[in-house]
Amino acid sequence: MDWATQLAASPGKRLDLMVLALEQALRLSCYCQTVSLSPSSPQIRECITPPSFDKRFKDEEWHRWPFNLIHQGFLLCDEWWHAATTNVRGVSRHHEHIVSFIARQWLDMLSPGNFPHTNPVVLRRTSETFGRNLIAGGINLLEDIERITTNRPPTHAHQYRVGIDVARTPGKVILRNRLIELIQYHPTTTHVKREPVLIVPAWIMKYYILDLSPHNSLIKHLIDQGYTVFCISWKNPGVKERDFELDDYLQLGFHTAIDTIGRIVPDRKIHATGYCLGGTLLAIAAAAMAREKDERLQSITLFTAQTDFRESGELALFIDENEVSLLEAQMEETGYLSAGQMAGAFQMLRSNDLMWSRMIHEYLMGERAPVSDLMAWNADTTRMPARMHGRYLRDLFLNNSLSEGRYRVKDEPITLFNIHAPIFCVATTADHVAPWRSVYKLHYLTPAEITFVLTTGGHNAGIVNSPERTDRTYRVLCRPAGGHYIPHQRWLNEADGRQGSWWPTWIEWLDARCSGQDRPPSIGPSESEIEHLTDAPGTYVYET
Repeated sequence: MDWATQLAASPGKRLDLMVLALEQALRLSCYCQTVSLSPSSPQIRECITPPSFDKRFKDEEWHRWPFNLIHQGFLLCDEWWHAATTNVRGVSRHHEHIVSFIARQWLDMLSPGNFPHTNPVVLRRTSETFGRNLIAGGINLLEDIERITTNRPPTHAHQYRVGIDVARTPGKVILRNRLIELIQYHPTTTHVKREPVLIVPAWIMKYYILDLSPHNSLIKHLIDQGYTVFCISWKNPGVKERDFELDDYLQLGFHTAIDTIGRIVPDRKIHATGYCLGGTLLAIAAAAMAREKDERLQSITLFTAQTDFRESGELALFIDENEVSLLEAQMEETGYLSAGQMAGAFQMLRSNDLMWSRMIHEYLMGERAPVSDLMAWNADTTRMPARMHGRYLRDLFLNNSLSEGRYRVKDEPITLFNIHAPIFCVATTADHVAPWRSVYKLHYLTPAEITFVLTTGGHNAGIVNSPERTDRTYRVLCRPAGGHYIPHQRWLNEADGRQGSWWPTWIEWLDARCSGQDRPPSIGPSESEIEHLTDAPGTYVYET
């Protein structure tokens, strides 16, 4: 209503849209006339080019008559609706983003690639297979409907079994409480770095995204480089855990973990590493520790973790006062936010990649997507306790309390400005959950030394980036402690561009902040305390 009312009161904007529509019609008619005279000429310039990230019309068949006109007309329509839903004077920024997002969702759904009679690739496959692709696609659809109605995991998930195919790095659960299991991994080198690494993963998914297949495991890579590695495995919360607070994740999770590590390797500082929400929690913990003059952190590493949520990307479309109140009412009944609600939101953020392209491939082309360990992990979803998630959304997303120095730990506010431990911060170029420019804002929240890495890939694939991946690139630049703020574009121009994985750069950064080597420490504080516990990956990781 806000958008429609302001558009109705903006004759200049409506005139601009009419002029754009006429100009587009002229471009399309000229293009139609040109291709009708020489339909097979490769020299014809199309009237609109899709953005680089839009892969829907990349196949050669889309550039032949009549599908070239079909997809060009659709892209022009997409362009017009983007113009219609943006830059309308008087519309609030949040409402503008919502209307633009909804318009894009409808256009994505109506894309000619989603229908067999307007998709030349599907038509060619149907002709080649005499329709067998549609039969196979129908079978795939029925299988998925049955799987969804019976609440079973995707068909490919069983090919990567936890503890056998993934999450198989040898270790021991050395501590278990009602929120976490703390895993200590067995060393693979005769000597290890004196300072251990603690990994704080996000509780929105299972921890083993950092311990996938052996060739894809960041945890195994760290161990092979001579590090003693500890990792938190969060409990999958249910109704009993509905009253867990964000402070519980801080106290029962992070602080319990570093206290336990301190008993195993006393008088040693810790390289703390946080991923996504785990990185945000680590930033909160580090600020609280700095306030208390607690200097147990040797360094801080943040993977795709936001600390300023004012421009937190398209995920913020689902987070305003109305939506949060609705979620709180729903969670009051269930006690938690279901995995399906979160998965649906993430799919809508990248509907072309995560939903429509998959449906075309599996239901129209009749082919199941190739299986990967990352896909299997992505299907292994978790829940979020009601009270914690409500505070997370209100304090961090809605009120942006952390970046503004109003977030409270133990009833006292904390500020990231107190953090002085060196920081290694990783963001990814195609991140729809934690956009890199939002992650980059850490630069003006703390005077600490920040080594910022921007790597190609998305929120997950950019982090799971083993040295075998030679197709990746990244940029890196260090701002010294107390250094001046560098704007985004200037950072892009000055950062050192490199080929391959950023993992070796991180290892070099950690090595430079280690005080030497020692014999590997014992597993756990004492054998008697952990003899009743289990081997890695523990038990919480299996909870569904």
